[in-house]
Amino acid sequence: MFRTTTLLLVLGLGLGLAGAAFGGQYSTKDCPRIKLKRQWGGKPATGLDYQVRPIRYVVVHHTVTSDCSGFVECAEILQNMQSYHQNQLNYHDICYNFLIGNDGVVYEGTGWGVTGSHTYGYNANGTGIAFIGNYVEKLPPQAALDAAKSLLACGVKQGELSEDYHLLAASQVSDTKSPGLTLYNEIQEWPHWLSNP
Repeated sequence: MFRTTTLLLVLGLGLGLAGAAFGGQYSTKDCPRIKLKRQWGGKPATGLDYQVRPIRYVVVHHTVTSDCSGFVECAEILQNMQSYHQNQLNYHDICYNFLIGNDGVVYEGTGWGVTGSHTYGYNANGTGIAFIGNYVEKLPPQAALDAAKSLLACGVKQGELSEDYHLLAASQVSDTKSPGLTLYNEIQEWPHWLSNP
């Protein structure tokens, strides 16, 4: 009996780890739809630096590109962005951990637990989430805002984000207008907002 139970436990753990390796870590009911990097045509990172989890900060950005409402359109923007980040800026990968399209689909950048290049001083201990588009004068659609909130809840549930993480706009901690004034005003109403980092 002990041997059978142990075998089942080991098999279950093995299947769980295999599921995580192939995107299963995003399958809980609290998680939004997430397109993995390989699905949107992203190239492998040229290097990896892992973070100590759970992460304490979430930094919100916008990409200052065209916005997108469909998979093919968003994938093209992300492929071009990754190419620019890797080839022109010499980053290991696309700089954000996650990006969000107007249709509410979340796109994996570096993903959970991997250091991005989104915010100086917050890369090692922060998760960078970028809304695809320019949000100085308008808000992302509700589907995108809901996806971001769902992603944050997912991160907490999975132990990727601290239960008392702090939410910041990139403009609070670096010389940038990101995530745009309209989106900046919106996220100040979200839970975990940190007004004075």
